[in-house]
Amino acid sequence: MKKIMMLVVLLGLSGGAYAAEFGELAVGAGVLKTSGEEQNELFRPDVAGYAANARPVEWVSIPAGKFLMGAEISAPGSNNTRPVRGVEIKTFKMAKAVVTVEQYAKCVNEGKCTEPAITYYSFNCNWYTPDRRAYPMNCLNGAQMKDFAGFAGARLPTEAEWEYAARSGGKNNKYPWGNEPVTHDRAVYDGPENGIGGGTNGTMPVCSKPAGNTEQGLCDMAGNVWQVTQDIYKDSYAGAPVDGGAVTGAADGDNVIRGNSFYSSDEEYLRADFRSYIYMRQGSYYVGFRLVK
Repeated sequence: MKKIMMLVVLLGLSGGAYAAEFGELAVGAGVLKTSGEEQNELFRPDVAGYAANARPVEWVSIPAGKFLMGAEISAPGSNNTRPVRGVEIKTFKMAKAVVTVEQYAKCVNEGKCTEPAITYYSFNCNWYTPDRRAYPMNCLNGAQMKDFAGFAGARLPTEAEWEYAARSGGKNNKYPWGNEPVTHDRAVYDGPENGIGGGTNGTMPVCSKPAGNTEQGLCDMAGNVWQVTQDIYKDSYAGAPVDGGAVTGAADGDNVIRGNSFYSSDEEYLRADFRSYIYMRQGSYYVGFRLVK
């Protein structure tokens, strides 16, 4: 699987990563310069107001156990879930939902986090869109995610922890909710309600699809936004830890992402074992993150 060392936009169409070249732009106060002399006003959130009303992170206890991680037959276009191997997981706590805009605003308000970089696609970022305080916080780079994790006294999950939790504690489930088919009441994925036709950000408020929760109550473990893990991406699990630890490698590498996003076009790409990667130096409006401790 070819790695693309630039901003990666994950479309959820296969097991690979997709790139688009859009960099940071010079902007004035609240104004995004798009091209030539054209300027469009860019919404800026009331950071103090968001922070004052931010809901705290809700933690869900995930019991220890052993499970078989991966799949011998991957989703179409993907062959990176082998070899299947036994992994032992220690008890940990995972956030019920991905980090929201209002939760991230609290960190920004206290000077511990920075706003997302402004790019040509900032209008698709929840931070720069009105009335999205309860939506996933997307468009962040890896350093910003880690800053927030430190602020919250937590960390990013390992890939093994993420899959174990997505399988309701390591069960042989195809999806977070079990083995029943993917439907729009279980996941935020491809469809008119999610803005796919217009190419806009089709995220929805976190935990808006409770029928798709895991047995422990985790929300949005399939769809809405991809979720970043600690692990450096490799094409197979050969040599990967079996103690629940992360695959390590060079700094600023491609990190594994899980869960797919609102852009997923096929139910096979919402499987609990499906995986892809993102280059961590820049963000994407398809990608958010969830914490563990």
